[in-house]
Amino acid sequence: MDKGPLSDRIITAFDGLSTQLQTAARYVVDHPREVALLSMREQARRAGVQPASMTRLAKQLGFDGYDELRDRYAEALREGDSGFAERAGEQARSQKLKGDHALAADMLGSIGKQISRLSEPAALDRIVEAATRLAGARRVYCLGLRSSHAVAWQVHYILSLVGEKSVILDGIAGTGADAIGRAGAADVLLVASVLPYTRATIELAEYARASGVPIVAVTDSEVAPLAQIAEAIIIVPTESPSFLHAMTPAFAIAEVLGALVAGRGGEATLEALKRFDGQLAALDTHLQTRNSKRAS
Repeated sequence: MDKGPLSDRIITAFDGLSTQLQTAARYVVDHPREVALLSMREQARRAGVQPASMTRLAKQLGFDGYDELRDRYAEALREGDSGFAERAGEQARSQKLKGDHALAADMLGSIGKQISRLSEPAALDRIVEAATRLAGARRVYCLGLRSSHAVAWQVHYILSLVGEKSVILDGIAGTGADAIGRAGAADVLLVASVLPYTRATIELAEYARASGVPIVAVTDSEVAPLAQIAEAIIIVPTESPSFLHAMTPAFAIAEVLGALVAGRGGEATLEALKRFDGQLAALDTHLQTRNSKRAS
């Protein structure tokens, strides 16, 4: 989204705004996609103003509050977000102009900054809260489709190494969702989905929520469909110079969640890993063990 739905109105009113409100307004005009996806506090932080300035700007523009303004941007993003083909064309033009090295550097630099933001205190609080819910659950049902599948699978894989706590909602012949019928209030559905949001993921999450299953969501916006129904939310950035949204930050979250939950398992986790190590050795699964690699 190159232009927000309120850009013209903001530009018209700009000269009559105070210095603080002009700073907030400039951010809204220059970053319409972020307005749709980020919380008001995060936008204020990036704009360099207090959250109250964002609220005052919204009221100056005729809204009751900033959430109403952000909803307008979220709706515009959902309706007007360009498809993969259009974004691929934009990438190809940029790549031809700047070269392959520049695109690779831009992508890796962007990913590095995104992951770094996930280690900030507010993000860490959300990660730890999510891990606490997963660790306390009887079963963790993991759901992620299309580009989000790797996120759900990584959490499931890590948890499967340390016990029988995890169930992946993925199966042949259309049976992937069947297991959620056995979930209840003592369990948790870990679900990952980012814009443009796979319909089947959202519908299954809504079904689970209606059935009393608590939800931990990994998604890209405070106003994403999953954010409206989840008990715990981890917001991951997905912006990318590529035609495809970035999934590396979400995958990093999967690794962190899996490690945090496994680390709370105590002796049971250690015993499960010893049994698993024994199985791998008996089946001669790997060409080289980690111990032999360190010894060499």
